[in-house]
Amino acid sequence: MEIKSTLIQKYFKELTDQQIAQFDQLYELYSFWNSQINVISRKDIDELYERHILHSLGIAKFCTFKAGERVLDVGTGGGFPGIPLAILFPETQFHLVDSIGKKIKVVTEVALALGLTNVKASHLRAEQIADKYDFVVSRAVTRLIDFYPWVKGKFNKDSKNAIANGILYLKGGDLKEEISESRLKAELYPLSAYFEEEFFETKYVVYIPQ
Repeated sequence: MEIKSTLIQKYFKELTDQQIAQFDQLYELYSFWNSQINVISRKDIDELYERHILHSLGIAKFCTFKAGERVLDVGTGGGFPGIPLAILFPETQFHLVDSIGKKIKVVTEVALALGLTNVKASHLRAEQIADKYDFVVSRAVTRLIDFYPWVKGKFNKDSKNAIANGILYLKGGDLKEEISESRLKAELYPLSAYFEEEFFETKYVVYIPQ
């Protein structure tokens, strides 16, 4: 069975032929690299387009990144949400970081195979980064109370976007306690407002303006 990016095209109608081809390539690329280095659970590889790619693109339904903006993806793993977002926003610069070197190898090889010139991948912890960014994205790496200190102070002061610079965090479940514990001014946006698949019923974009 050939798995293609029709699910992505269902929700993102304006894709160029090049973007469609890049999204199409992801299944083969991740199937290959996952057999070498486990970055996605084995049972999830067949759900790649829904649970990893479309999930990552939930951020794009809430925020359209601008040309020249810089986005840091913390704890990117095999490249989520950074790689799908980099395909969608080719004029935005993405810096994908992870503390596990072999995962960054996968990110580097996938970005190279797709010809993504707007992706930089680094084997680093977020705390080691001195650069400034417009947005920080991440996908449920840890609780917000632990995550926030890693990225605090890494934001450009001037916002170019319709929303203020800040954190766009993909997380699922009941988040009231976690947000309360973090004492952050967080806004919740349900992905079920954008995507009809059952998987998204309990998934959110958590936006924390800086």
